[in-house]
Amino acid sequence: MTEINIQKVVKDLINTFINAGKISIELRNKGLTKEIKSDNTPVSNGDLEVNKIITKKIKELTPDIPIISEETSDNKSNFELNDFWLVDPIDGTYDYINNLDEFTINAGLIIDKKPIAGLIYAPAKNRMFYSYGKNLAFELKDGEEKKLGSSKNFNKDFIKFVHYSDKIKPEILEVHKRFNVKKFVRMKSSLKFCVIAAGEFDGYVAEPRACEWDIAAGHAILNHAGGKVTDFDNNEILYGKKDFKNPSLILKSKNIL
Repeated sequence: MTEINIQKVVKDLINTFINAGKISIELRNKGLTKEIKSDNTPVSNGDLEVNKIITKKIKELTPDIPIISEETSDNKSNFELNDFWLVDPIDGTYDYINNLDEFTINAGLIIDKKPIAGLIYAPAKNRMFYSYGKNLAFELKDGEEKKLGSSKNFNKDFIKFVHYSDKIKPEILEVHKRFNVKKFVRMKSSLKFCVIAAGEFDGYVAEPRACEWDIAAGHAILNHAGGKVTDFDNNEILYGKKDFKNPSLILKSKNIL
């Protein structure tokens, strides 16, 4: 692979993400067209337009690195890749098409099967997160760059997790008990990685579900903010697995490592 300046690539993508987010909101305000995909999940013209904008810019910046996107078939049959982008143009499509706020735009750069850079933008919340190395994870909001990490408000006696559902499965409840979780808040989309990286919440647990493009960008951001992502057996999460399926996940903020 051609040597790239990862920091420059990430910084050069930020305005593209913000512009794509603006367009996603404009399209939603006009009224989205929606379809149901073969896996019984929804997709809209907003998903496809954002995908086009993001992948076009990534190709310009890193033409030698393949892109795997949720919304295209390109490279999805290639399980021999070590270096590639994982793109989820709209994570949380349900929220997006139903005028809710937690949907995100995502791209994670995988090198040697590990996430080394990530960008996540939540357009309806105007929150832009990105990272490109250890201790180099940031939120850009209202023109100010803030380094992500532990929270001054952390309370070890009141551990707060996020969860994708209002109902907790027994295997997840066991992990919650292990960390003495006192409260959980429902949160969809990759925004959960970002609020954990920012120290607003302390963790997240999921059984095997979803796909690598759902977590790659957030994984990089949380790692680079000092947090950690493993499976239930404390194994490192690697990318480029068969069908790009996720294993079980435990996300931990810097606060509870």
